[in-house]
Amino acid sequence: MSTISRRDSEQPRTLLRTMLSARWIALLVLALAVAAAFAALGKWQLERAYRAAPTQETAPTETVQLLTEIVEPESLLRTERVGQKVSVEGEFVPGDYLVVVNRLNDGESGYWVAGHLATEEGNALAVALGWTDSRETAESVAAQLNEEPREAASVTGRVLSAQFPELDEDAPYDISTMAPAWFVNVWHEMDDVSVYEVYVISDAAPAGLQTISAPPPEQEVEVNWLNIFYAAEWVVFAGFAVFLWYRLVKDAWERDIEERELAEAENATPVEKVD
Repeated sequence: MSTISRRDSEQPRTLLRTMLSARWIALLVLALAVAAAFAALGKWQLERAYRAAPTQETAPTETVQLLTEIVEPESLLRTERVGQKVSVEGEFVPGDYLVVVNRLNDGESGYWVAGHLATEEGNALAVALGWTDSRETAESVAAQLNEEPREAASVTGRVLSAQFPELDEDAPYDISTMAPAWFVNVWHEMDDVSVYEVYVISDAAPAGLQTISAPPPEQEVEVNWLNIFYAAEWVVFAGFAVFLWYRLVKDAWERDIEERELAEAENATPVEKVD
């Protein structure tokens, strides 16, 4: 049997040699360009699928709104409104400042001083005014505020849902939650008054107290699953563009082999096939 020692124009090409021909390299460049375009479209869809959470400055909760536009007295605060910055006008009622115990401020336990704001509309609102780590200081500030004359006040702060009353059997007279349902039992001037089922953490603290830390609520990242599906489709299309090129090359290679075999059969001239 004769052996072919070198490749010539009559010898069938291997698949690799077919791929490296100028024609198919040019088509590969085109397929890669198409795949890159599809991949770019997939990246664009993926970026649109994730809507970044607003920053502290751009979050909807950071635009100050009137309390009356956010919640009505004796109504629950809607979830999307929790933490909203609000403003409210009214007068603090003397004698209704009190101390709330076991309140955290940046992880440190201490005391709040809270007041009863009679709003311009005649409703009752609990306001957390400031924090201290000393009970003596909190009680002293509350006592001083209770001695001050009644005057107009403007409060800006973050509104939160009212808390439930909690009773400590070891300290039954301590108030540990911002619970308007409990406050109404000790507040004055409550005849025929509607009470807000929320409380406001003031942005400004009275002398002797620290401003209460009230960061904005965390903003969740929104995910659009339809855009993710489209992004996956574009990735599949990109891969298909390269696969289609490979399939065309292989078909051309196999067709070349078949044509050579047919020609050999017709001419009855055996030629050793090299894969």
